[in-house]
Amino acid sequence: MSTAELSAPLTLPCGAVLPNRIAKAAMTEGLATPDGVPTDELERLYGIWSDGGAGMLLSGNIQVDRDHLERPGNIVIQGEPNAELASHLERLAKAATRNGNHFWAQISHAGRQTQAAVNPHPKAPSAVKLGLPGGQFGEPVALTIDEIHDIRDRFAIAAGAVKQAGFTGAQIHAAHGYLLSSFLSPRANQRDDIYGGPLENRARFLLETVTAVRDAVGDDFPLSVKLNSADFQRGGFQFEDSLQVAQWLGEAGIDLLEISGGNYEQPKLLGVEGIESEETQNVAPSTARREAYFVDFALAMQEKVSVPLMVTGGFRSRAAMDYALESGAADVIGIGRPFCHMPDAANQLFAGLEKLPAPEDGLALIPSWLGFLKRFQMVKAIDSFATIYWFYSQLYALGRTGKTVPKRSVFAAFREVEATHKQLMKERSEDSA
Repeated sequence: MSTAELSAPLTLPCGAVLPNRIAKAAMTEGLATPDGVPTDELERLYGIWSDGGAGMLLSGNIQVDRDHLERPGNIVIQGEPNAELASHLERLAKAATRNGNHFWAQISHAGRQTQAAVNPHPKAPSAVKLGLPGGQFGEPVALTIDEIHDIRDRFAIAAGAVKQAGFTGAQIHAAHGYLLSSFLSPRANQRDDIYGGPLENRARFLLETVTAVRDAVGDDFPLSVKLNSADFQRGGFQFEDSLQVAQWLGEAGIDLLEISGGNYEQPKLLGVEGIESEETQNVAPSTARREAYFVDFALAMQEKVSVPLMVTGGFRSRAAMDYALESGAADVIGIGRPFCHMPDAANQLFAGLEKLPAPEDGLALIPSWLGFLKRFQMVKAIDSFATIYWFYSQLYALGRTGKTVPKRSVFAAFREVEATHKQLMKERSEDSA
């Protein structure tokens, strides 16, 4: 396949046109104020990414509840924005679309994956604690039906706010174990009311949220959902369930479905091992799986779903991207971590680059000669998160200085991110006092 096809426009069901098939996937930035207001650093970061050539940029988590952050430094739209927040959202949207590309808001609620330092008792479908060692996540509390309806309405308000600010689309985050994703999982959702039990009940919250958001933004505004192909856990959300939910989402009128997978307990998206063995899914494997994690699931899904699909996770070679487009597995290629250290990755691919660099292959907090320590769950979890922090550190550098710091060690990045989180939490606590 030629680069021209990777650079071909895509017309979405709502009529909006993506200028090419590369999307900068959503990645948490951690660059908002303690109160969740976009900063000059975020504007700089997204301006750089806009210049980088991707047809669509997805924001990191924009939370609908300041007490349920994915991490300190998330943007927060909790109700109708005040003048300050509205102004900063407008400035961010202007910077992020300056090259004629789309910029979509990923709207989310962290649910039980909220860190205990932010909320020791986060809301969740059921009081089922996250199975990770170390006490980083607290004991969740089951949502009432009234609270579910309130959160649904917050998603709609946030979507209306970003449209007003100049964002060109919105995505509802229903993957990776966050709140809407956890409702889909029979392992996390043990309710016995209309939001629990059979799949149609577990999907009710998501489908009601899609309807509320569509009502808020209108029919001509791109609306996407990010959905797990599977949780890859015993007793979790399975591919057969994902396929049915995808069909329901298509009937609900979304414009793009992003296929991903995993959660904090089983971080499949990041290509690292979880705390338990991976649950095998009934999907035929292909050679592409070695690089692009979810291509096979998307291929199987295309047979049943008419909505355009975005596949994110693991893409590094242009050959794999071409295969995904040519085979019909994907209509949009989502690229994440390469944009942290090569912000013009799309332009590089269009100029003939055959493979994006993959520094993650050489990153580790625990040296190889101490690899035996990874037999301990706590050590394995710390090592995985420390590696992710290296990418966070690159985003800090891009936002603050416009340049990356490729020689920064994993240990230095870990210390930087931990210190930044602590400072944000300290300022947040002082502001709340």
